[in-house]
Amino acid sequence: MPTVQPFPAGGYRFIIHQFQYSGGVAAEPGFRIEHARFARPLPLAEGFDAIEAYLAGIGRSPTAFCACELRSPTQFSDAGFVAFNRHYVERLAAWGIFRDEVNPVARSNVCPEIDPPATPSFYAFSYTVPSENRAARSFVAAGSGEAREGGPSYKGRIIRRGDQSPEAMREKARFVLGAMEQRMTPRTRSRIGRQRRALATDTGRG
Repeated sequence: MPTVQPFPAGGYRFIIHQFQYSGGVAAEPGFRIEHARFARPLPLAEGFDAIEAYLAGIGRSPTAFCACELRSPTQFSDAGFVAFNRHYVERLAAWGIFRDEVNPVARSNVCPEIDPPATPSFYAFSYTVPSENRAARSFVAAGSGEAREGGPSYKGRIIRRGDQSPEAMREKARFVLGAMEQRMTPRTRSRIGRQRRALATDTGRG
């Protein structure tokens, strides 16, 4: 069952998952989550700067940053993915979000087949703002790919790797939907506010 932990500095709570991202976030009472999309994908450093400036402009601390959607030019190697994530969490650590290998921020990462970015980039992000409507709850679930957790390599964990037959695609879809459902267990749903929302998933890594 997913473990939910509060992040008071951001006004949200999150599902503990991996050091690079959480399994999902939900606004705490007195807050709501809002979503912003860039006019064009911004490279990582530029995107972080833009997010920080935007939050400052609306009177919010960088700790209000709770989720993001990335776009990458291609799939990472195992070593490349670790290196990218270590670089990614550096700014979160500087903002007081990432501590002791725990990352509250949810994330998805898609490798577009059409017009991919030249470098890993921010496509959109989510953040918390104060809200007087205590009945309205909002949340964001992290993306999930068709790969099992653990194991020596990412390729070795992919469900039906290289197989795009209808049967294989159904198995991949069942796995991803199962992973999302596991994050939304009854206990987690009750803490997140029992909202019913279609969750967007992707077939890339988070």
